[in-house]
Amino acid sequence: MTRPLHLYNSLTRQLEPFTPIDPACVRVYTCGPTVYNYQHIGNMRAFLFADTLGRVLRWKGWPLRHVINITDVGHLTSDADAGDDKMERAAQAQAKSIWEIAAHYTAAFKDDVARLNITPPYIWSVATDHIAEMIAFAQRIAPGHCYELDSGLYFDATSVPDYGRLARAGADEPGESRIDPVAGKRHPQDFAIWRKEAPGENRQMAWDSPWGRGAPGWHLECSVMSLKHLGHPFDIHTGGIDHREIHHPNEIAQNQAYCACADSGARLWMHNNFLLDRAGKMSKSAGEFLRLQVLVDRGYHPLAYRLLCLQAHYRSELEFSWEQLAAAFTRLKRLVMAARRRLPDAIEAGDPAPAGRYLAALDEAVSDDLNTARALPALEELLADKRVPAPAVAAALAQFDAVLGLELLTLTRESLRVTPRDAALTPDEVAARLAERREARAAKDFAASDAIRDALIGQGVEVMDGDPLGWDWRIEA
Repeated sequence: MTRPLHLYNSLTRQLEPFTPIDPACVRVYTCGPTVYNYQHIGNMRAFLFADTLGRVLRWKGWPLRHVINITDVGHLTSDADAGDDKMERAAQAQAKSIWEIAAHYTAAFKDDVARLNITPPYIWSVATDHIAEMIAFAQRIAPGHCYELDSGLYFDATSVPDYGRLARAGADEPGESRIDPVAGKRHPQDFAIWRKEAPGENRQMAWDSPWGRGAPGWHLECSVMSLKHLGHPFDIHTGGIDHREIHHPNEIAQNQAYCACADSGARLWMHNNFLLDRAGKMSKSAGEFLRLQVLVDRGYHPLAYRLLCLQAHYRSELEFSWEQLAAAFTRLKRLVMAARRRLPDAIEAGDPAPAGRYLAALDEAVSDDLNTARALPALEELLADKRVPAPAVAAALAQFDAVLGLELLTLTRESLRVTPRDAALTPDEVAARLAERREARAAKDFAASDAIRDALIGQGVEVMDGDPLGWDWRIEA
């Protein structure tokens, strides 16, 4: 593929041609989860975006070194310097150790990553594995950029050039005004590098440091882990748009202090926009919230959510509704059925040249700032074009799968069936009853056929006679 890749840089608020610092290895850092709870589907949109970026980079021929951090210490209930430590609070609420909390929710997050077909990173970087490096980093920047209070070591945001540029890069975007309730801070935007353990606090996670026993600040973690594993500068830093206002500007300030330069650490800073839920169940603070398992429990395959995200540009807001998810699931079913019709058996991939215009459309779409929404119609047109021979379809579909991650070469109608949590019948039981119904219909015993159908309906199974997708049935959520 020859089209140059253009990506949107949040630092400049404009599209820029991407040229790797080292063509032998593109280095990308993604802000990962704080593992105090399950991740909601809005969180997972950020990792789907980072996965799409990584897939496009690899598809265009660049080896990738991707790092995702696991925050298991230091993140407060506010992204600024207010509130309790999220991990400490979760451990107290569940009467477990922080280490147990971190292990459980890290495993749950990685399970969601697998179910969404997100490519695992080259490195899972765990914050508590890097405490010594964090202390050393803080010692290096403290003399010229930090000051100590009773509550900890704080970074003076006025000590680096153009603090907050990332948050206010647009002329019409003044940035976020904050006043954090920390006594003695020189400036409202100053932030904690190291938090001292308060008298009688008895934290589960605490380490000795030159500034007293305590724990690192959340912002410090990502600076330390990104520079350790990717060097300085590296190519791309990704995260949700909420990180653009506080967390990432603070990372940049730390990077500037550490390297004694105006460089931000990463050449490009990229952010996905919010997933919106008008029903108000996206936030974990609301109690029950929308996570991937909730979608599965309602009978939706995880890749339906992946497709829902791919249908929107990563920089646009995406509103979640059950109706939109159902529509994405139907679209996924149509793609799977079209792929099975074109590739009914194990057809070996051949020369992709007959499908060249569809691959060119894929390249054009994703080269324009990862515009997957424009790539999907090209995929559908490829599967509908009977003039393209099956071996060429197989070869082209492999390339679409490499970029979009929808597993269309392997998904089947059966594998898309997800049984809702409260279903009365298993898929095998439904299949057996439908086999009996087909026998009754073949024998023209329509009374028995109708009785089986009515019994299935009574148990929450919709019998889909004449469905244009060729689906025989579905279990209603």
